[in-house]
Amino acid sequence: MKKILFIAFVALAATFEMNAQQYKVITSVESIVPNGLGRSRIVNALEDKDYREYTSVQTEEDNTRNKSKRGDIRVKNFEETKLLNFYNLGGIRFQNIAANDALITSMINDMIANGWELAFVNSAVESEGGKGDGQGIFITRYIFRK
Repeated sequence: MKKILFIAFVALAATFEMNAQQYKVITSVESIVPNGLGRSRIVNALEDKDYREYTSVQTEEDNTRNKSKRGDIRVKNFEETKLLNFYNLGGIRFQNIAANDALITSMINDMIANGWELAFVNSAVESEGGKGDGQGIFITRYIFRK
């Protein structure tokens, strides 16, 4: 009887474990700064943070702000993979885009090989704001689930 209860408990625990999902976000930042002056990277945090430690709840009675220090929030252990910039001195460089695609594909395939599933992809652009701005990034967040 004890064996049957133990096996039932293990099976039930395994079912709960299978239903729990874990997510992982990896971000690529690709420079769209003219003349190839920007920096482009794939960034992967290697440590976990609990958002609740840096969150405050504002109410009418208590509007105390969260006093977290930026240094405490920063992730100091992360993986940074160099990518190429979209532009060089001659303008847009399609060879660089193809190289970035190859590296990002490699990263996605590695995550899948390690049991992750690509669940969502979100991207955004902050492009140059006019003469003299010289700023711009193309950012993509790859959200994996296990």
